[in-house]
Amino acid sequence: MFSNDKNIETIGQLVETLKHYATLQSEYIKLDVVEKTVRLLTVITMTVIISLLVILMLIYLSFAAASALAPWVGEAVGFLIVAGAYFLLLLLFITFRKQWIEKPLVKFLASILLS
Repeated sequence: MFSNDKNIETIGQLVETLKHYATLQSEYIKLDVVEKTVRLLTVITMTVIISLLVILMLIYLSFAAASALAPWVGEAVGFLIVAGAYFLLLLLFITFRKQWIEKPLVKFLASILLS
């Protein structure tokens, strides 16, 4: 009484549509994961490359600064002054690591992963 050929056909179409929807959703999730992974890997790669270049630049600038200080204080003391400046910079980074490193990193990762 309640079922006829039209109802069975409609239910069959509904099941096929739901299967197609589930397939599309799984494909969307896969593409989203791939996109976020590629974005993260790109940022990591760029950060590593830029960090290495900055480190090399700082090495040469450190030698230049120590050489510039050498005529006034001596070569060894010039290198100690440059090393002391880097030590103070290290202490600043340790002291303010949450504000300068952790919070921006968490915000960045959250913006990528939760978008």
